[in-house]
Amino acid sequence: MAERPSIDPEECTGCGICVDECPNECLELDSEDISVLARPDDCDGCGTCEEVCPTEAIVMKEQ
Repeated sequence: MAERPSIDPEECTGCGICVDECPNECLELDSEDISVLARPDDCDGCGTCEEVCPTEAIVMKEQ
């Protein structure tokens, strides 16, 4: 199983850092400015989003 980002919408502030830093452009901000894994098939589980999230709203989990 591959690791994918699990995003806690209660902790996400919508800053967009994860969206900007994702090397595979997998993440987007939704209509409420919450980060979502919009293209899971493009995610390689690198963990960059988890590393750059200032609120620790993203945790990599096996899925």
